[in-house]
Amino acid sequence: MLYNLLVPYADDFGLFNLFRYLTFRTGGAVITALLLSFILGPSVIRWLKARQVAGQPIRTDGPESHLQTKQGTPTMGGFLILLAVVVGTLLWADLSNQYVWIVLMVTLGFGGVGFIDDYLKVTRRHHGGLPGRLKLLIQFAIALIATMWITRLVPPQFATTMAVPFLKDLLIQLSWFFVPFAMLVVVGASNAVNLTDGLDGLAIVPIMIAAACFGFISYLVGNAVFAEYLQIHGIPGTGELAVLCGALVGASLGFLWFNAPPAMVFMGDTGSLSAGGALGTISVITKHELVLAIIGGLFVLEAVSVIVQVASFKLTGRRVFRMAPLHHHFEQKGWEEPTIVIRFWIIASILALAGLATLKLR
Repeated sequence: MLYNLLVPYADDFGLFNLFRYLTFRTGGAVITALLLSFILGPSVIRWLKARQVAGQPIRTDGPESHLQTKQGTPTMGGFLILLAVVVGTLLWADLSNQYVWIVLMVTLGFGGVGFIDDYLKVTRRHHGGLPGRLKLLIQFAIALIATMWITRLVPPQFATTMAVPFLKDLLIQLSWFFVPFAMLVVVGASNAVNLTDGLDGLAIVPIMIAAACFGFISYLVGNAVFAEYLQIHGIPGTGELAVLCGALVGASLGFLWFNAPPAMVFMGDTGSLSAGGALGTISVITKHELVLAIIGGLFVLEAVSVIVQVASFKLTGRRVFRMAPLHHHFEQKGWEEPTIVIRFWIIASILALAGLATLKLR
């Protein structure tokens, strides 16, 4: 909004020239979202506690320790993340950029699905919220709209193609299969982040790391000079997504203040589904879907652990892990919660560096 309001007067007021710079506006989005999280966090948590006397329902089939340590902690803290991201983006982004609106639509749409799911869990006092099939149906419908919008917006040569990391010239033409592929990336990323959100602070730091990486990738992909130098596929206009990623980084950092062990609030599906959906959508727009699987490798590991566990139990009657997702397996092995969280943060950082390395190793 500030870009659209002030840049037209930049020739008359030199200070307004700052708003032409994407890096300046991205920094502004980070700080805005961070300050909003710090300022509004205590009020939001008090409001959630007042309406969730017993807090988030704790799964009886989960780790026994959670029944004592996490009982009474309110959920839906993702509302704070959503608020900070939306305000930070609307304030600092170029609102004439359609890519920004696509990602905001998915973020709010998935956040709405998560909010309803969290609300049903709290009001019913049961860990089951929306039926799984209905939740996925709504997510795929939102992802379909976003994907069709993206294919009409990006340059024709990228509309239905998939880029491959490490190979500078290869674009795989997926044709009609691109739509279900992109939908699967968006919905898969959303639910993978959701599965990772099981311990205090576990998911929010990898979200922040992935958002920072994709803010950097968006900036490079949208800059013709850098894209040509790095020999990545340049897509005009995607640089503006760096502002949204900056807002997500700031919101995540602010939320971590309240979600650090022992957590004062859980993000719930409201936060995890929306953040994952945003990352998935940005990866589709920037043609870095496969890089998301590297940068967000921790989310992939958590999701795969659940798939393997369910498949193994149904086919053989045996479990591969003591408990799924993967972080619960290590809890059952006796690892302390802070140990699991910090080690998973380290893994997420290493995978992020590996993902960024694909920008140069071609």
